[in-house]
Amino acid sequence: MSEIALAKINSFAHVAQQAEVSPEEPIFVLTGSQLQEIINGAVQPLQAELQDLKDTIALHGEKIAALEATQDTQAENELNMLRLINDLRKDKEPQPLQKDRGEILRALLVANGGKMLAKEARQKMHLSRSRFSLLVASMKDYIEVKPYHLRKNQKVLILK
Repeated sequence: MSEIALAKINSFAHVAQQAEVSPEEPIFVLTGSQLQEIINGAVQPLQAELQDLKDTIALHGEKIAALEATQDTQAENELNMLRLINDLRKDKEPQPLQKDRGEILRALLVANGGKMLAKEARQKMHLSRSRFSLLVASMKDYIEVKPYHLRKNQKVLILK
């Protein structure tokens, strides 16, 4: 069997280099400690590089987790902003009750010749100051608000 292996090995070598080598003769002689030193010398740099790669992976994992948390926070903030914007848009649109009150206010102004003090209109409609202000603000396309010429702290509502 060893003769077949030797023949195969010799068949690859150049004719001048082919030599008779006995399989029983040792090619290298190493002690156990020498072999251990060679293995450690080859393995230690690989272990150091492996540890560096593990540290890098751990660092990247932490960064990814931080970015995901930031992304979740930003998505939540964006959703809150969209809700607030929608709420503001809804507040500016006249509500059904405001539309009815707006028609009443316009009819009241028409009945008074197109002009009326804001205080009198508010009192006749039995509205609070804040509700009346919201009503007038929602009707800015139909009603103009100007200061009263005799008393600047009072306002006059004028039908456009």
